[in-house]
Amino acid sequence: MNLRRKLLQLLAASPFLAQSTASAQSNDKAASDEQSTKLRWGHININVSDLDASIKFYEKLGFGVYIPSIPYIGLTAETKSNSIDEGSRTALGLPHETLGRACIMQLDNGYPKLDLTQLNDMPPSTPLNNTNLGLVRMCLATANLEADYNKLIDLGVDFISPPMTAKDGMAEIAVCIDPDGTLIELIQVHLDKWRV
Repeated sequence: MNLRRKLLQLLAASPFLAQSTASAQSNDKAASDEQSTKLRWGHININVSDLDASIKFYEKLGFGVYIPSIPYIGLTAETKSNSIDEGSRTALGLPHETLGRACIMQLDNGYPKLDLTQLNDMPPSTPLNNTNLGLVRMCLATANLEADYNKLIDLGVDFISPPMTAKDGMAEIAVCIDPDGTLIELIQVHLDKWRV
């Protein structure tokens, strides 16, 4: 599939198109839409120190490069860094003349997409951990945590611990660490043990 088609698919599923479609509907529908927010998944962004190393890591988890750039902010995965456009810099709260590289990755052709962004000349900071406030980890579901854990260990992925059983056996979890220390939880859920 070519880059243009992928970009059109991404835009077609984005919240931006959903908003413009909703505004074209009847006045009654528009009035009810104004009373409630209609959001859906777009992407998760992870800032990385080395885009190439991070792409290789997330490929181990099953992600693939969807678009080798983030076109709407002007960054590509090419070796040479690009400048982020002024509107995007302002919207993202980044300094003037911010340079970087980026790509959009996906898991199973689904949403949310994963934006990996390498920003040049930005002071690095340690990612949040499970005791911090804010977004501390993302979670990926698995049908066989033990098998996926062993496969990822063989591929050199670092984990905080081996798979552990959560309260009352409702799930098994393990948390791995990307090259910059971002936490990714892997979970195998056992809904038959949930008491709702």
